[in-house]
Amino acid sequence: MESKLRGHAHKYGKNVDTDVIIPGKYCNIIDPIELGKHALEGLDPEYTGRMRAGDIIVADTNFGCGSSREVAPIAIKGSGTSAVIAKSFARIFYRNALNIGLPIFESAEAVDRIESGDEIELEPENGTIRNITKGESYRAAEFPPFMRSLIDAGGLVPYVEKRLAERN
Repeated sequence: MESKLRGHAHKYGKNVDTDVIIPGKYCNIIDPIELGKHALEGLDPEYTGRMRAGDIIVADTNFGCGSSREVAPIAIKGSGTSAVIAKSFARIFYRNALNIGLPIFESAEAVDRIESGDEIELEPENGTIRNITKGESYRAAEFPPFMRSLIDAGGLVPYVEKRLAERN
């Protein structure tokens, strides 16, 4: 994972479910970049036109709820979004995001203070979230070393491949 992630915030509410993160009609797409062109289309049809590579999704509670649609975090990552900050994540989304190397951060304080358009800088190693626009800092739970290694590798499959290669 990069030492710092930086982008502008795109803020959403509670219970953003996987059906609006990536509508079912796109779930047959296997190319992450192509899938990313439809990220959040069911919630915010203008998202991919407005966002820039590196931008950050900020949402309230229960982000990624609904079906266990594995392509939801792939679509977000494929769109160029660098991370998601939320008060809480649905457990299956949380695991799917980490499995594909999408950094996610839980911080109620950050969600309450960040507004759409604010420039945000994240330091994943120590859980620091900086709101450059407001000159404020917030804390998120740090990832344990194993999870950081998994994200740094780009997800579960690359992590396992790397570990297997180290043993040979």
